[in-house]
Amino acid sequence: MDKFVLIKPSFYYESDIEAFRKEMLEANSSMDGTGPLRRMENIKEWLEFNQRCENEKSVPENLVPCEQFIYVREIDNKIVGMIQFRHYFNEFLEKYGGHIGYSVRPDERRKGYAKYMLSDCLKICKAYGLDDVLITCIQGNEGSKRTILANGGVYESTIYCKPDNVYLERYWIHL
Repeated sequence: MDKFVLIKPSFYYESDIEAFRKEMLEANSSMDGTGPLRRMENIKEWLEFNQRCENEKSVPENLVPCEQFIYVREIDNKIVGMIQFRHYFNEFLEKYGGHIGYSVRPDERRKGYAKYMLSDCLKICKAYGLDDVLITCIQGNEGSKRTILANGGVYESTIYCKPDNVYLERYWIHL
């Protein structure tokens, strides 16, 4: 198996972040776990936004402190996925979003990368001090559901998310 590293994005990866964004938009993917990358064409702006989100004092209003990561395959230095860890909940995250959101690049899906990316992120959550992590996925997203279950996810409930007009399955992972 290839080796991967979960790292904070930097300007060094600008061209691959742009390529990741383009592929996700062309595939009409939800881009979960990428923060505002969907609407930010300027990668420097996105990187600066991520840095502001890491600090309680600089996180934008109505958001919570979080850490953005890219999942990089070491052999070719390619970003295969992105994942975001939210330190705690606001009202929306507590109900719909959870602690972690993630996405895998369209041309890298169905290779098991999400399972390992989530596993690596759960280690960061544990080191941060969390005992339990909430992760949600759209009902019917079997790949995401399998990823969560493979990492010890325990189904809690299914809820309707009116803002997105979808049903979400809620899972807890004990660390």
